[in-house]
Formats: sequence, structure tokens, C-alpha cells
Amino acid sequence: MGVVHTLHFIFGIFGNATALFLFLAPIITFKRVIQNRSTEQFSGLPYVMTLLNCLLSAWYGLPFVSPNNLLVSTINGTGAVIETIYVLIFISFAPSKEKKRISALLLLVLTVFAAVALVSMFALHGSKRKLFCGIAATIFSIIMYGSPLSIIRLVIKTKSVEFMPFFLSLFVFLCGASWFAFGLLGKDPFVAIPNGFGFGLGTVQLILYAIYCEKKGFTKKSTFDESLTTGNVKSHQEEKQSSNNNKSKLRA
Repeated sequence: MGVVHTLHFIFGIFGNATALFLFLAPIITFKRVIQNRSTEQFSGLPYVMTLLNCLLSAWYGLPFVSPNNLLVSTINGTGAVIETIYVLIFISFAPSKEKKRISALLLLVLTVFAAVALVSMFALHGSKRKLFCGIAATIFSIIMYGSPLSIIRLVIKTKSVEFMPFFLSLFVFLCGASWFAFGLLGKDPFVAIPNGFGFGLGTVQLILYAIYCEKKGFTKKSTFDESLTTGNVKSHQEEKQSSNNNKSKLRA
């Protein structure tokens, strides 16, 4: 029993570390967004869904909701702050239509979290409170992990991983694996189930990255090479024509 408890704690610490890296991984993406002053083809949906997941998971991990899950609460509280910053940056630089869509989703996220928190605080107690908050956290954790599916479709369609950052995929995999183990060891299905799903999805993303990473930017390079080759051929033809003209002038 002592070994299980120790492993449970170790996976919780490792889960905190990998989750923090997961939350920080999009910094590279948002640096690009700020520099270009555009969100390009990046999707804001994963960040809004991650924010909701962090809020609900942080609430679920609180001692009066779910005992022995404080490590879940601390990292998700930190994640909620980080994701809020990302969402606000995305809204600032998104096109008008996307700005409205993400703003509406943000309002919906805050409304859902407020509703769950108020109902669990004033209408439910004990095991019913844990069950209600656990189900809510599980549902939206799965939605969070599933939100990059649109990007996965884009990767398969374009055969390019340009808009699926590697480190984000890597830490989805590591975070899902560690919290899946944490949930199994703690016999907590509300932690194990959604993170098991995340672990599987992270695996799919890494496989796609391995398949298409060499084709990143291939189209641009091909276009450049083609124009360069065409330019060389054109220059050679012009040079040849000029030489012929000079020879004609000498004969005259």
C-alpha cells in the first residue's frame, strides 16, 4: 500500500511538471502571432477548451470536493491563468469573425464554470458533490483533448505539420500518460478516463508528426526552387540570344 501511495505521489508530481510544460508550449505559437499580428490558420478553440478544463479540474481537486487530489488543483489553477492570457492574445489578433466566435466561447466557458461551482457548493454535498464535479470535469477534459482534432484533419489534408506545434503534441502525450497513471493508482476514474483519452490522442499526433514532419514547408521550397530554376533557364536563354545578336552585328 505504501508503494502504491508513493507511486501515486510521484506520478502526481510528474503530471504537474508535464502539465506545466503543456501549458507553456504554445508560447512559441503566440510569439509568432504577436510578431505577425495575425492568428493565421491557428485555432483558438484548444485554448478556450483548455481554460474550461483547467477551471473545472482545479475546482474538482479542492479538498472539500475531492480529497487527496490537491496536486490536481494546484497545476490546473496555474493553467487557468496561463490559458486566460493565451485566449486574450488570440482574441486581440484574430480576424473579426474569429474574434467574435472565440469571445462567445469564452463567455460560454465562464458561464458553465460558474454554474458548476454554484450548484456543487449550494445544492450538493459529500459524494454527490464529487460525482457531479467529477463528471463535469471528465466531459470537458475529453472535449479539451479532442479540440485539436480540427488541426489533425488539417495536417492530413495538407500533409504538413506547420500548424500543429511539436512540443504541444509531445506534452499532450506526456501529460495524458502521467495523469492517466495517477488516476489508476488513486482509483479515480474522473482523472484516469479523460487523461487516458488524452494519452491516446497525443500518441496519434506524434505519429502524424513523424509521418509529415519532413514535408513541413515543402510547398514553399518547391515553389522557390521552381522559380529559381525558371529564372536560370530564362537568363541562360537571354544570354544565348544576346550572344547571337552580337555575332550578327560583327558579321554585318
